[in-house]
Amino acid sequence: MPPKGTSSALKPMRLPPLPKLRVRRPNQTEANPCLAIMSSVLTCWASSGYTTAGCQALETQLRTCMDTPRPKSQKKNTINYHLSRMYPKIVGPKKRK
Repeated sequence: MPPKGTSSALKPMRLPPLPKLRVRRPNQTEANPCLAIMSSVLTCWASSGYTTAGCQALETQLRTCMDTPRPKSQKKNTINYHLSRMYPKIVGPKKRK
């Protein structure tokens, strides 16, 4: 219950003004899919003393993973463009001095 003499209407929460809306690093690169296989090969070599007989299956998996073609171009994320375009509508009109 609110104290006596105050209104029971909730006050809207006001946020501080933002100079601009931006998402940091929207174009995150994907993790290398061959990284897990490479770490398995290195672990196998470390445990078996660099013999090729025990790690042959992992080496062939790594070779096939490395030989697969990767996509050449990645589409650029347009989130910051749309945020800058919509920012005036979110903020509202500015006061003139």
